[in-house]
Formats: sequence, structure tokens, C-alpha cells
Amino acid sequence: MKKPVLGVKIDDLNIPQILEIVEGWLKKPGKHYIVTPNPEIIMMAQQDLDLRKILNEADLAIPDGRGLKLSGDIENTSPGIDVMEELIKRASDWTATVGFLGGRGKVAEKTAKCLLHKYPKLKVSFATYGGEVDEGGNLLKSLKVPKLDLLFVAFGPPKQEKWIAKNLPKLPIKVAMVVGGAFDYISGQVPRAPWWIRDLGMEWLFRLIMEPWRIKRQLSLIKYLLMLW
Repeated sequence: MKKPVLGVKIDDLNIPQILEIVEGWLKKPGKHYIVTPNPEIIMMAQQDLDLRKILNEADLAIPDGRGLKLSGDIENTSPGIDVMEELIKRASDWTATVGFLGGRGKVAEKTAKCLLHKYPKLKVSFATYGGEVDEGGNLLKSLKVPKLDLLFVAFGPPKQEKWIAKNLPKLPIKVAMVVGGAFDYISGQVPRAPWWIRDLGMEWLFRLIMEPWRIKRQLSLIKYLLMLW
């Protein structure tokens, strides 16, 4: 059952529940997409009504960030990067084909290489930067995407959500998932917070220390808290 947080509908699910749903999708015809709303994205959706519509029409909108629990209705925290890693792990057992789109430079290729080293049975059919994306979610150059079971898209919000909403219907893909900066962490481009910091719910602070340019984005957390209050 979806639970609204400031007008954005969230699927209050844990990671095992998400994996079970996706496995079911892969066994049947059809196309599905997964979004990862966190407080920052929810605040974007307050002004960007197209983004809000895409989030609310997603097949799964997973609770990415402990800040969603502050709403009082959300019980689970299922970080997008952790869901992605578990899907990759399962994909190697499901014999599902996967692809990686986005990031900067060669980070998509580096991500694929790192995951193949970790999961040698993984079937990677596609890994590319893809080029620049405008604010409407349009790639500025043509892109041919092969047939895939799972496509992970890392253009950053709201571009990645808009790109999937526009392109999934015409692509040979079963499940597409937005993953933000996950490629940077998986490829080792950016260090991720130690587990104990994540367990305390302070990963946002670690990221801010490592990437000070995020300060403007983190201000949205204050607005989020004020709106909840």
C-alpha cells in the first residue's frame, strides 16, 4: 500500500519485499520502473509537477533515506544503492541481463567491471555514459539500447526519472531503475560512508563532508522538515 509523504506516494517496503516483486516482474511480460524518493527528491516534486506525476505513477517508489520516517507513516528505509546491489546479486542467479546508463565519463563501464569482478556470472549487455541530458529528460544524442531485463539509470534527479518515463515504453527493457550517484560509489570513484555511520542515519553528513558542493542540495532537508512540521 502506498503512503503519501508531502504529496509523493511511497511504497513502504523493505529490501526483501522489493526483490520479491522485481523477481515476479522478470518472470512475466510487461515493463516497470522503480524510483527512489528521498527528502531532496520529494522537495523537488513540490515545484516540479511533472516529476511528482512520474514518481506517483512509478510501479515502485522505494523509501530511500531515513528522513522519510520523520513523516510518521513510513517504517522502512531501503536505500537505492543497496536495492541496486541486491538486484545485481540476484540477477547473477536469475540469469537476467543488466545494463548501466549514465554517470560521468567512464563510470558506467567501471561500475560494470567492478560488479563483474564481484559477480562473475552477471550478464552485462550494456554500459555507457549516454551523453548529456536536458532538464526535460531528453538525451542530446541518439542512443541504441539493447534488449535488457534490468537497466540502471544514473542521470541524477529529475533527469533520470523523466528520461525513463519518456523512453521506457519504446525500449526493449523489462525493468528500469533510477540510481542517482550509485555508480560513483560502486565503482570506487567516491567512498561510501562506513556501515556504522549509515546505521546512525548520518550518511548524508558523510556525503556532505566528502562533497561540500552538496550544501545547496542539503538545504532542501531543512525545508522538508519545516513542511512536515
